[in-house]
Amino acid sequence: MHILVTNDDGVTAPGLLALAQAMRQCGDVSVIAPDHDWSGGGHVKTLKRPLRVRKVKLADENSALTSDGAPSDCVALGIMGLLSRKVDLIVSGINPMANLGQDVTYSGTVTAAMEGLIWNVPSIAISLDAGRSDLGDIDYDAAAKVARFVVRTLLDKELPRGVFLNINVPYIPADQLKGIRLTRQGLRVYRDRLDRRTDPRGNDYYWIGGDSPTGIPEKGTDVGALANGYVSITPLQLDLTAYKAFDALSQWGWVNEDDNRTNGVLPLNMTELIAV
Repeated sequence: MHILVTNDDGVTAPGLLALAQAMRQCGDVSVIAPDHDWSGGGHVKTLKRPLRVRKVKLADENSALTSDGAPSDCVALGIMGLLSRKVDLIVSGINPMANLGQDVTYSGTVTAAMEGLIWNVPSIAISLDAGRSDLGDIDYDAAAKVARFVVRTLLDKELPRGVFLNINVPYIPADQLKGIRLTRQGLRVYRDRLDRRTDPRGNDYYWIGGDSPTGIPEKGTDVGALANGYVSITPLQLDLTAYKAFDALSQWGWVNEDDNRTNGVLPLNMTELIAV
């Protein structure tokens, strides 16, 4: 298996090193990671400037590639031809903070896995609930072991088509983990705050800050699993369609029940729109 490892904290991040070392026990590893921290950068496709790539050495002296693009760019580069060998699996992480609930739309860690799914490459994202991104000397051992366990399982199993895995690991020793829970996305509670400041020339500028997010530890959710000492594995997909809303929206008169062209008659609201 040829595994592409990436992250959103940058190529020098210790979580990336721990993940790459764990993945080398599962297959051949290529590393392509951003050259700086992209945390919170979301799903990016860089189209209006060139992407630069250079070779670097990780702390264990293994070779890696680093790009000035986003995590999702790094994945696309590897799949589209930067690597001469076909990529069989994308593994993104290890992020030092959990990616739960609505975090997945912000997280460069998770959206790197989303990019892999767009290219039909099995993908997983893995994060550690260490609490803050500025903590020093974080122990990634438990999360690395979970990643290795999941990837070894994927050697024999196949992910459902159109699905990738978002994995979150409690920040406790591996031998204290209670097990694995398959979960749904929970509800994050954000406490963001806008901090307005003034520069020396009298111009206003702004920081988005605030306290670290929490979550509602409901049973069956990623937040709840972590709160109770379990590894959370949430299968995610890119189809964001709110299917449950179809029945309610269909009563708004925007479309005919069968076909909006039935007998050449437009829906009521479309007739009103044209008449305006």
